[in-house]
Amino acid sequence: MKKILSSAILTLSILCMSAQRYVGGDISLLPEYEKAGAHYLTQDGKQIEDLLPWLHEEGMNAMRVRLFVNPSDHKTKYPSKYDPNACQDLEYITPLCKRIVDNGFNLMLDFHYSDTWADPAKQWTPEAWKGLSDEQLYEKIYDYTKETLLTLKDFGVTPAFIQPGNAISYGMLWGAEDASSSSLKKVFMGSDANWERFGKLLNQAIKACREVCPEAKIVLHTERVSQVDVLTNFYDQIKKLDVDYDIIGLSYYPYFHGDMNVLDKALSSLQTHYPEKNIMIVETGYSYKWEVPGTTHDFSGKWAYSEEGQDKFAKDLVATLEKFENVDGLFWWWMEYNAYGTNLGGWYNAPLFNSLDGRATPALKTICSFGEDTSVESIKAYDSSFDSWYDLTGRPIKDPAAPGLKISKKGKVLIR
Repeated sequence: MKKILSSAILTLSILCMSAQRYVGGDISLLPEYEKAGAHYLTQDGKQIEDLLPWLHEEGMNAMRVRLFVNPSDHKTKYPSKYDPNACQDLEYITPLCKRIVDNGFNLMLDFHYSDTWADPAKQWTPEAWKGLSDEQLYEKIYDYTKETLLTLKDFGVTPAFIQPGNAISYGMLWGAEDASSSSLKKVFMGSDANWERFGKLLNQAIKACREVCPEAKIVLHTERVSQVDVLTNFYDQIKKLDVDYDIIGLSYYPYFHGDMNVLDKALSSLQTHYPEKNIMIVETGYSYKWEVPGTTHDFSGKWAYSEEGQDKFAKDLVATLEKFENVDGLFWWWMEYNAYGTNLGGWYNAPLFNSLDGRATPALKTICSFGEDTSVESIKAYDSSFDSWYDLTGRPIKDPAAPGLKISKKGKVLIR
C-alpha cells in the first residue's frame, strides 16, 4: 500500500500544476447590517470586531459585490416594487470595495446593468437608458462600464473578476419594466432573435473591462444548471458571437434547481464542452432554519433546516466541486445577513450567520475548506502516521489508493 501511494503521489507531482481556488461570498449589504448594529460572533460565541479581516483569517479570499445603475430611479418610478436591498449604486459600493481589497480579498464586481435586480425573470433597462436605440445602448454600456471602473481605480480598487451582467441566461437590457412583453428583447434557445444584439452588448462591456482592468477575469453568469441543454446552448451561442470571456459563472440553489446530481451533471457537461474555461459557483446557499421562500424542491429530509443540515449541504457541495479540475470558485449568496442585535425584519434564512444568536454557522468553516491549497506543494509525502483516511464528507476510507482527493491526519492528498 505504501508503495502504491508513494508512486501515485510522485506521478501527481509530475502531472499536476498549482491551482488557485477562490472562496467567499456576496456581501453587498454588509454596510447596512453594520449600520443597524448587527453583532457578528464566532461559532463559539466570541465577538468579531471587524468581519472582513476575520473572514480572511478563516480562509476566505474573495468577495462579490453587486452594482445597480440608479436604484433611486427605480424607487421613484416604481415605489411599490422597490426593494431596499437593491440599493448598491456606485457611491455605495466604492468604500465597500475599497475595504474588501484592502483586507486582502479578490474582488468580484457584479454589474446588473439595471436599476433593480437583474435575473432570469427580469432584465429591465435602466430608467435613464430606456429611450436609447440599440446602437446608442452599445455606446452607453461601454461608457458606463469604463467610467465605473475608472472611478473605482481612482479610489485604489481594481476588481480581480468582473461580471458584465447578472444571471444573463436570457440576455440583458430587454427594455423598460413597463413595456409590453412582446417588445422585450430576450434571447432563447431555438431562436435567432436578439442574439447578435446581446453579443454586441457583451462585447462592448467587456471591451471597457479589458481596457481599464486588463488583468481582470471576465465571468459570464448563468443559472440554468437544471437545464443542461439551455446552459450549453448559451455558451455555444456566446462562442459563435466571439464574446471574449474567461470564466463560466453559475448559480446553484438546491431548493430551486434540484439535488447535487443536477449540479454534477451540469458541471460534467460544461467541463467536457468547454475544457479551456474555468468554472465558478458565483451564487449558492442553503437554509439553517425554515424553508427559503419560493422553494420548489424540498430536501429537508436530506439536508435538514438546521445548522447541521446546512453544514451537510456545504460538505456535499464542496465534495462535488472537488471532483472537477476546472471549478475554482465558490461564493455563498448573501452570507452576511445577520439580524442579531438589530430591529431588522424580513429574515433571510440561508446566510452563514444565525440571526438568533449572531454566531457563524458551521457551514462557514466548511465552505472555507474549498479555498485550501490544493497545489502539488501542499501534498504530503506518505509516512507511517497516515493510518486514518477520510473522504471530503468525513467518512472513513478503507482503500485510499483509489483515485480522488482524500484527507489524512497530515492534510489533503490527491490520488490519480
